[in-house]
Amino acid sequence: MAAAALPPATRLAAEPGWRAIDFISDLHLSAALPRTRAAFEAYLRSTRTGAVLILGDLFEFWPGDDAVELPFEQGCMAALAAAARQRFVGLMIGNRDFLIRPGLLQANGLQPLPDPTLLEAFGQRVLLTHGDALCLDDTAYQQFRRWARDPATQAQFLARPLQQRIALASQVRHASEASRSAPPPPGGWGDIDFAAAVECLRAADAPTLVHGHTHRPGDAELAPGFVRRVLSDWDLDDAAARAEVLRLDASGFRRLALEDAAREGA
Repeated sequence: MAAAALPPATRLAAEPGWRAIDFISDLHLSAALPRTRAAFEAYLRSTRTGAVLILGDLFEFWPGDDAVELPFEQGCMAALAAAARQRFVGLMIGNRDFLIRPGLLQANGLQPLPDPTLLEAFGQRVLLTHGDALCLDDTAYQQFRRWARDPATQAQFLARPLQQRIALASQVRHASEASRSAPPPPGGWGDIDFAAAVECLRAADAPTLVHGHTHRPGDAELAPGFVRRVLSDWDLDDAAARAEVLRLDASGFRRLALEDAAREGA
């Protein structure tokens, strides 16, 4: 089961100068969420951590790397590039922005993070993943995921004119907004498969999993000796504003509100 869920992890060792590492995910940036974008860019300017690791779904939808020519995407990438000149910024693709190519990230000073990545920092081994590949009970999504990640499927999509791809992005965004406002299905929204997650942790020789995707921040024991820490999604444009940073340093993990993440020295 684990081999089908996640491939072998790629190792990332913390650099000696990193006194702290921030983890964020699921910002779903789009022009429809201007406050969220502004908060993200302010966070990038103010944080003093040695590294910021973004674990997927930074964008609500990424229609292809030629989107960087558009004002919104261009502005977001410029903010990321400016942050990358000050500290290590790693980006893992998610289920919304998986068409971001490593070459675009590297051209802007960002480090592509494979899914999964094994982080070694402060004497800890932490397995990082976006999380969608571990949601095995959602068989319809897993089938879509295999289809969408197929190179032939992507080539056909990217062959369309950019404006057509943007129109599809708008449809995805409206569907996402509708799903956020709808009540949860019986049994609640989907979650990762704990057994598969533990097998991946065993394979990586890591006791801790950090992931996003589910929009249900919190910590939980997966099995004796194995824990997971779920990242918060960000949305500062709706009534129930939410955004959180998970920080790791020599003292361990801490969850921080945005203002605290900016205020605390690292």
